[in-house]
Amino acid sequence: MELNSKRGTAINWPELPAVIRGFLPAHEARETETAASAFAADAVVTDEGRSYRGAEEIRNWLVNGGSEYTYTTDFVGAHRVGEARFDVVQHLEGDFPGGSADLHYRFVLDGGLITRLTIEP
Repeated sequence: MELNSKRGTAINWPELPAVIRGFLPAHEARETETAASAFAADAVVTDEGRSYRGAEEIRNWLVNGGSEYTYTTDFVGAHRVGEARFDVVQHLEGDFPGGSADLHYRFVLDGGLITRLTIEP
C-alpha cells in the first residue's frame, strides 16, 4: 500500500469498514432504511454545503437528496486518513448538471457507525 501524507493510506474496497461497504451501495440503490441504519443517532451529514443532523434529518436527506436525478456510481478509490476516518472517491454519471463528477465521501466512524459524512468534490 502506498502512503501519501495528505491523503492517508490507500486501501481497496474489501479493506473498508463493513458499515461503509454497506452504506454506499444502499445509498446508491435508495434503500433508505439500510442506509439510515449505518448512522449514529447524533450523526451529521454535509452534502452540497448543507448539513443534516440526527436520524430524522438524515433519513429525509436519504429520501430526497438527488432524487430529481438518475445516476450511477463507481468506486474510484479510498484512503484511510486516520484511525476512524476514511475518504472514498466515487465517480457519478447521470442527468444532473455537468453529467459526471468525482465526489469524496469523507467518513468519520465511532463504534461501527458513521458519525460524520461530508460529500464534496
